[in-house]
Amino acid sequence: MTDPCGAEVLVANLEAQGVRYVFGVPGAKVDRVFDALLDSRIETIVCRHEQNASFIAQGLGRITGTAGVCLVTSGPGCTNLATGFATATSEGAPVVGFGGSVPLADRLKKAHQSLDSVSLFDPLTKYSVEVDSPHAIPEVVANAFRAAESGRPGASFVSLPMDVMVGPAPNRVLTPVRPVALGPGPEDEIERAAAAIETARTPVLLLGMMASEPRAAEALRRLLASAPIPCVCTYQASGVIGREQRRLFAGEVGLFHNQPADHLLDAADAVITVGYDPIEYDEKLWNEGRDRTLVHIDVEPCDIDAAYAPAVELTGDIARTLDALSRRLGRHPGWDANPLLTEVRAELDAERARGARESGTPIHPLRIISELQAFVADDVTLALDMGSFHIWHARHLESFRPRQMLISNGQQTLGVALPWAIAACLARPGEKVLSVSGDGGFLYSAVELETAVRLGCNFVHMIWRDGRYDMVAFQEQLKYGRTSGVDFGPIDALKFAEAFGATGFAIRTPEELAPTLRKAMEIPGPVLIDVPVDYRHNADLGRQLHPDVIL
Repeated sequence: MTDPCGAEVLVANLEAQGVRYVFGVPGAKVDRVFDALLDSRIETIVCRHEQNASFIAQGLGRITGTAGVCLVTSGPGCTNLATGFATATSEGAPVVGFGGSVPLADRLKKAHQSLDSVSLFDPLTKYSVEVDSPHAIPEVVANAFRAAESGRPGASFVSLPMDVMVGPAPNRVLTPVRPVALGPGPEDEIERAAAAIETARTPVLLLGMMASEPRAAEALRRLLASAPIPCVCTYQASGVIGREQRRLFAGEVGLFHNQPADHLLDAADAVITVGYDPIEYDEKLWNEGRDRTLVHIDVEPCDIDAAYAPAVELTGDIARTLDALSRRLGRHPGWDANPLLTEVRAELDAERARGARESGTPIHPLRIISELQAFVADDVTLALDMGSFHIWHARHLESFRPRQMLISNGQQTLGVALPWAIAACLARPGEKVLSVSGDGGFLYSAVELETAVRLGCNFVHMIWRDGRYDMVAFQEQLKYGRTSGVDFGPIDALKFAEAFGATGFAIRTPEELAPTLRKAMEIPGPVLIDVPVDYRHNADLGRQLHPDVIL
């Protein structure tokens, strides 16, 4: 019996790892791998652009906690993954990417599509290597998944030389591998943290993206049941606080230091960060020059900064650390009696109530959010693209399920919403999916509407239309009193949807939002809804803009 080829060994290790889908675009350097996938249990999903393949894979990783997988050819096939991998690594989404490469003997030549892809991906990933021997295939695959899923998750990249994939390879399987298991933070540090929190008059929990890991979120809710500490969260930690603890939640912080929750955070004499990374919310904006106790709880030690030097660090499994901490904290009813918490909650509720009364066309963002809120039940995933609308959503739309509202805030990547909607349909079959983009970001990945139709994905995608890159425009207006390079031409979203075999609706008045959404949610397949939005109020998003904020 002859040895299998390298591609077959690669696919066998992917199967053993439990991979269900591979997203990608084929090419000559990896066609043997695509061929081997035909004989596996893995479903190959051909995408219309490699960047979108990486977005779908990372969306799957973000939702499930297990790495999504993408496979592309050499040269530009690899370079097109770069944006997705930078987004995944900076925002804690596990993804493993495989890229074709020239034969080993041609690596140092100016051969067709020769590229040092390993060096390209090294700063964008947690693990970037080339399979330089048939014997290394199972080892590299195992280590790629372990790196992507362990600690703070991120991207792994593996370069696949063509001759290694085509030639014979030892039939070895070293998968499945699991993420590195961590224990709770050190006991003595947990005692120090408990003592620091116990002596605080106005402690506040600042929840970051790793707090949205389901086990961590459950542990946090257990802690709050016995130690009712007021909470704020970054955009990427949306949904960590449950409905039953809503009274403790002061809202979301991020980007600009001007939200109601910032008032509570500013007044805290102790801040306990859980799963927080400064890429979510610059520490200078909320902590520079403040003399107060910081407790850092995360899977990794923090990067010490002049504005972020914790008195106590609890490095380890977040869920186990929170459970250990909650056993040492006494009950302090006074913490949730903070009058500022009551004031902030009243301000948020009043703003949402005002939004429900907004009328006129184009439509005020708060009115769209108010209408959308009724459709964001626990069985709905909401995927947000990047733009002014994502700030309105993050500030005013309530979510009570971890990783229910997906946001790119680390790299602020345009074009993620529609690919993430596809990922949500695959990861959560039978559930409803909503996604939102601006008319600028929509066309970054709109070609994957064909992929969504082909897969039979059931989602509703709203396009907030204003004819410009408004998140840039309103900040330019604030800084310079005028705008530059932000305007573009219109598209007909209904005809676009029809051309791809999808369904399209156009909203004309606020009163049409709810019935159109209700109808769209019942239609099988992808549905586009075009909504004219009134962004004249976006200056409110940047009021009291911190001078260091440049987005």
